[in-house]
Amino acid sequence: MRYTGSRNRIARRQGADLGLKTVGTKSHARLLRKLNVPPGQHGNRLRKKISEHGFQLKEKQKLRFIFGVTENQLKRYFLMGIKKTGNTAFFLSLFLEKRLDNVVYRLGFAPTRASSRQLVSHHHIKVNGKVVSYPSYQTKLGDVISFENDKTTKIPYVEKQLENKDLIIPNWLEKKAAVGKIIGEPTTEDIDKQVNLRSVIEFYSR
Repeated sequence: MRYTGSRNRIARRQGADLGLKTVGTKSHARLLRKLNVPPGQHGNRLRKKISEHGFQLKEKQKLRFIFGVTENQLKRYFLMGIKKTGNTAFFLSLFLEKRLDNVVYRLGFAPTRASSRQLVSHHHIKVNGKVVSYPSYQTKLGDVISFENDKTTKIPYVEKQLENKDLIIPNWLEKKAAVGKIIGEPTTEDIDKQVNLRSVIEFYSR
């Protein structure tokens, strides 16, 4: 089941900004002020030393929340990854990065993965000219991602994103105005900055 509670609470529990809040908003600023204070009445006072298994669990949960996937979805991606020859962590990150909702987010069409997931599920996104409405859709090399019509680009947060000239687009994506294209394969680089993928693999390999 996908988590629908307080996003700031989750980020504070993990002790990291997971990209769940739009940068520049009051809610995001409030999160940054309290990021090092765990949620709950007692805060840091009741924190215990974390075990190896506890650390692995924390990294797994962090990965889940960053990409907004359920436990079953993440475990399925892991099982798909171990069936392939090569680095399981790489294939796990590949399946996550190539989800349509993540591609829409990485292209800068939406400020968060949650908002990009909403765009997809509300039939606002096309892949190769056809509307795709399920966020977990696995995109492929050469796919062209665009909006269903010009009205979508007038949605306030979408319009603001498209006007943002400071967005950094990953090397495996290409963006021209309101159209994006997959021109390469994702790497683990972006995920490795936030999550210890090796610990996630070890958690599921137990």
